[in-house]
Amino acid sequence: MMPHGDVHCTTAPESDAQGEQYRPLALERVEKGAPQSCRTAVSRRLKKHCSCSPQKVKAKILSFVPILKWLPRYQLRDWILGDVMSGLIVGILLVPQSIAYSLLAGQDPIYGLYTSFFSSIIYTLLGTSRHISVGIFGVLCLLVGQVVDRELAVAGYLGEGMGSNNSAVLLAARGNDSTVVGCDKSCYAIAVGATVTFTAGVYQVGALLRVPSLSTVTSCLPRPLSQVLMGVFQVGFVSVYLSDSLLSGFATGASLTILTSQVKYLLGLKIRRPQGWFTLFKTWFSVLSNLGQTNVCDLLTSLVCLLVLVPTKELNNRFKAKLKAPIPFELFVVIIATLASHFGRFNTDYGSDVAGEIPTGFLPPQLPSWSLIPNVAVDAFSIALVGFAITVSLSEMFAKKHGYRVDANQEMYAIGFCNIIPSFFRCFTTSAALTKTLVKESTGCQTQVSGLVSAVVLLLVLLVIAPLFYSLQKCVLAVIIVVNLRGALLKFSEVPRMWRANRVDASIWLVTMATSALVNTELGLLVGVLVSAFSVLARTQRTQALELGRTPSRDHYEVLALYHGLQTHSGVAVFRYAAPIYYANQTLFKKSLYRHVGLDPVKEKSRRMKRDKEGVRYSAAEAPRKEDGESTANVTLILDKKSQSTLHGLVLDCSAVLFLDTAGVNALKEVRKDYGELGVTVVLAQCGNGVLDALRRGGYMPEKQGGDDGLIFFTIADAVHHVQHMPVPNGDDHGGC
Repeated sequence: MMPHGDVHCTTAPESDAQGEQYRPLALERVEKGAPQSCRTAVSRRLKKHCSCSPQKVKAKILSFVPILKWLPRYQLRDWILGDVMSGLIVGILLVPQSIAYSLLAGQDPIYGLYTSFFSSIIYTLLGTSRHISVGIFGVLCLLVGQVVDRELAVAGYLGEGMGSNNSAVLLAARGNDSTVVGCDKSCYAIAVGATVTFTAGVYQVGALLRVPSLSTVTSCLPRPLSQVLMGVFQVGFVSVYLSDSLLSGFATGASLTILTSQVKYLLGLKIRRPQGWFTLFKTWFSVLSNLGQTNVCDLLTSLVCLLVLVPTKELNNRFKAKLKAPIPFELFVVIIATLASHFGRFNTDYGSDVAGEIPTGFLPPQLPSWSLIPNVAVDAFSIALVGFAITVSLSEMFAKKHGYRVDANQEMYAIGFCNIIPSFFRCFTTSAALTKTLVKESTGCQTQVSGLVSAVVLLLVLLVIAPLFYSLQKCVLAVIIVVNLRGALLKFSEVPRMWRANRVDASIWLVTMATSALVNTELGLLVGVLVSAFSVLARTQRTQALELGRTPSRDHYEVLALYHGLQTHSGVAVFRYAAPIYYANQTLFKKSLYRHVGLDPVKEKSRRMKRDKEGVRYSAAEAPRKEDGESTANVTLILDKKSQSTLHGLVLDCSAVLFLDTAGVNALKEVRKDYGELGVTVVLAQCGNGVLDALRRGGYMPEKQGGDDGLIFFTIADAVHHVQHMPVPNGDDHGGC
């Protein structure tokens, strides 16, 4: 701390020099109305939300189904060409990707096409973003696939060789659930996937609901559904803690896991997907152990497809500004590979694993497996969390870019119903996907009519073309998945820039990525949330009390150590603490303040009591403000040499204190009391309304606060002026300085 007295300044205005009394700024708080009784508050809320009128019904319908609002205003001549073009291109891209990502989710190819079809239609009806593309997302497919594989192992479906037509092994009895009993491996896999999707959708929709008495509602439900809904109505707040760095790190870590999981298909190996933690290491150990069983046909096909898709993807990215639409090289590769596999008889002659029979049409709707909900409820929570966080962030990003607004709550409903309704048609979890959204935007998309066009393309495939992909090799689908991981894996090149920009965010990214990739995908999300929360706590723990100085030309105070030319006041110190003061940091606040002021009142009182016993008495005004451990003679000598003024006033600038809890108020009381016993007056300045209310409730100041109560001031200048003109214990008056 700078010695007080080296640079002096006068804060009293000219009117004070002329003999007029200085009056600090005083404001009168608006009286709060009488608190409402619980009955009155509930009655008003019920009237507000339960009243019904034709206008209110119309507004509710239009807000819940936004297409009814924007479709009548659709500018056919200006928008239709861009929407049709973008819808066709995205639909063409969705065909190979939907089939490929079904592999990642542990499902048959037809279910990936179902998922993309239904999600495109439902989001068009319920979504508020004009540009995002909702459908299959690689990270969610990975999470669903991990749950499916785990439940298959629990149910007794062991080995990779049990295909969709193998019904030799049936699930042991699980009650009277008709959707599970009698299923073969493929049937049970989609039952698990659909149940996870339904549960995740319920979480996403339920996160926005407000239920007065959750226990009353859930007590009337069957136990499995009750267990889910007990958490449903309280999960929405968690998405606040999913920062961009956390989501990016999670997606990159999951991408490494996805890449590893596809290696066995690239090599044509028949190995099981490992379960539990450290799957990355387990998978690579299994791959290396079975490397001698590599299918040469699959390996050569994978290499050829990689040599084609990697450079063509790069060409699409490099010339996307000149191309009116990206060239669908993936679809070309799928068509050529299917023809080569069919006429070359890769499956029968070389043992290459193919997609198999893909039926046409739609299966009848089916309820999810209620008995599986307790098994997948926790997994569905993390899936729902990632899904709606990505969807809302992407929709807001593109809305800001194009100058319109999206309703975040409606987006939550839309993505929730994109999971609930398709789950009855054996679909798996969906969300917004960045790559397809970028394609959609760059090809002239204006509204979600483009989503309907994409759905028409998928419908054509489902009704007519799907069986033609029978001979498509799974290694080709794995190549498509790996190539589409390029964007997430390129994030590693941005780590140095992230580190230079913000080390905390970069650390969150690295920890989340490493945990998701090396330990467990779901654990990575949890660890990322915890690290983000603890990083915020750590910042409040590391905050220091900083001394302020006054600018020469006006009554403005800034940190003394950061700016030249600031002035201090003789006998008065001004400090700022830029963090909330609460139970976790109130001790650190006092230690930091005492250390930087240079006078620890607790230790000073102990020294004075010791000296009183020795017969040496010191007044509060003579108390030396030096570091502990120095002898009294040395301190007195230093003070004589510098002719330094003694401290008799301390002003705390609370403008950066966001809130106080009971422990924080008590800490301020202790600071005022401890310094007061040494004759040092402590006052507060620039407190926010929340801080003022906390101080009043905590008994820091009288119930009725006035501008001259001597405890709290609206400006630092008023607080300094008040302290300067207070009489000090030895009778001296430091008026004016």
